[in-house]
Amino acid sequence: MRRYETIVILDSDLSEEERAPVFERLTSLFPQYNGFLIGIDEWGVKKLAYEIKKKPRGFYALISFCGHGDLVDEMERFFRIDDKILKFMTVLLEESVDIEAVKEEIAEKEKKAAEAAAQAEKEKPVEAEAETAGEPVDAETPDEPEAETEIQEKTTEEE
Repeated sequence: MRRYETIVILDSDLSEEERAPVFERLTSLFPQYNGFLIGIDEWGVKKLAYEIKKKPRGFYALISFCGHGDLVDEMERFFRIDDKILKFMTVLLEESVDIEAVKEEIAEKEKKAAEAAAQAEKEKPVEAEAETAGEPVDAETPDEPEAETEIQEKTTEEE
């Protein structure tokens, strides 16, 4: 089995509900062609280097997967047929890959992400305690009360 990455640029005018069927159709191809989907990373809307089908912006997504040539052929056939897809490019990353090693790699990334989320969660209460303890979080304080007293003094002097 080989490891691939495909970058897809979809029409930026599509809503989330209109993009979802495209990704659902892609994910349904993997079991049919004995492939393994590693992940779909949606990069979001970005400016294109040049207009494609008169569109200055596109929605980018990176699809990482393992499979054989027939899976890649079917994905690219689907991309050519669908009008929502502006451009695509598939790149071969590894000639032969062990699926178990890829699954371990994914599990390790998820573990690190969970640890990072837990660490971020631990840091949140510290910031909340500083706010409740009466310590100013934002060092800048507006000078509005002083400005008001100066205006009042000037008006009293004029009278």
